[in-house]
Amino acid sequence: MIEPYLLEELVAFSRTGTLAKTAQQLHVTQPTVTRGMQKLEDDLGVQLFDRQPNRITLTATGRHAAELATRLMAQHQAFSTQVQAFDHAQRVLTITATLPGPLLLARQIAQHTDQALSVTTTFSPIDQATDLLTTHQATLVLTQRELQTPTLESRYLGREKLAVNLDQFMYQANQTTVTFAELRGMSFLVLQDIGSWREVIQREIPQAKFLYQTQPSAFREITTYSDFPYFSTNLSRFDPHVATPTDHRVRRPIRDAAAQMPIYASYLKADRQRVKPVLAALRAHWPDD
Repeated sequence: MIEPYLLEELVAFSRTGTLAKTAQQLHVTQPTVTRGMQKLEDDLGVQLFDRQPNRITLTATGRHAAELATRLMAQHQAFSTQVQAFDHAQRVLTITATLPGPLLLARQIAQHTDQALSVTTTFSPIDQATDLLTTHQATLVLTQRELQTPTLESRYLGREKLAVNLDQFMYQANQTTVTFAELRGMSFLVLQDIGSWREVIQREIPQAKFLYQTQPSAFREITTYSDFPYFSTNLSRFDPHVATPTDHRVRRPIRDAAAQMPIYASYLKADRQRVKPVLAALRAHWPDD
């Protein structure tokens, strides 16, 4: 059996092209690399290197071996990562989401349960949801679409509902609800990372101007000292870093169908019993408005 460190030396040499750089990259001495290359040739019974007085290069066989070694090392890393992820998944139930709102509720649930829960601090693109579950990087993924495969299933949790926070002296603030059309032409403060809601507001209010903020602290400060309207959802109440407005703003739900997004919890069918208590808690605490 070829020892992994020999393949690592071969791959490093194929990338650096010299013994000195290979040794430097691997934090070993140059004679150590030389001995390793000779051992690899002996173990394989082939010539991998063309040795000249002042130069050493890979033969065609050596280049092919380096390509195969690169793939093997990647597979070895994937193997280790997946085994470790599976082991972690057996001990800790990890929750992630494709939208920030559901993560707020998940963190709230995690603080009041005896079950070992880990809630990610960032949300993931929806096209990665299936991979996160099948590779055991997540036990539950909260997403706006159902995931149904031979090994995955989804359960409906509730709807995330969009609202707008308006200056109380705006005429739209006198209504109990508003529409996207009634918000046209306005300028809004918006957090950069809001998932699919960004596509919704840009599509439904094309005439609006969105002042995106990457830092929540900057968003909160500008909100405090300006009159710009901003969006929130029925899940925003679970964010401990966002204070409930106590100034001149009023919260008005947006009544268009596009302002409501169904949220599902997806998981491996094999984990159905493990996630059952968490699903029950999420549904029980899901806000209606």
